[in-house]
Amino acid sequence: MSEVSTFRLYLLRAMYLLLVVGLGLTIWPGILHAPKDLPHMNGVVRSLLGGLSLLAILGIRYPLRMLPLLFFELVWKVIWILAFGVPVWSGHRLDPGMQETLKACLMGVVLCPLVIPWRYAYAHYVKVPGDPWGRRSASGPS
Repeated sequence: MSEVSTFRLYLLRAMYLLLVVGLGLTIWPGILHAPKDLPHMNGVVRSLLGGLSLLAILGIRYPLRMLPLLFFELVWKVIWILAFGVPVWSGHRLDPGMQETLKACLMGVVLCPLVIPWRYAYAHYVKVPGDPWGRRSASGPS
């Protein structure tokens, strides 16, 4: 853990806390009091973001172990911006709801790269050999 400064660990914890509080205020009321006629994909989105908020609680305690959560947060927001936000914005069809989503996604796309310790991520997720595909016995490879 000495590879990552205490300051960076606090930044990570603050990011996870932002996810917990932000999603707690915006998503959880819709989960706890979901209308019975909620469209299928709206329920899927709420469930996925609710799960993300609960896992972000673990990120407060284990900021480095939960980095994949921030990778996921960054990637889904970039995908949404490129696939949905930009085309609607460029077509001048941005309604107030999509405008708020675009702002929130842009905020995540700015903040996540700032708080993620990229050297640590590279060293622990790219340079490290992957786990073996086959089963290994206790005495070594068969």
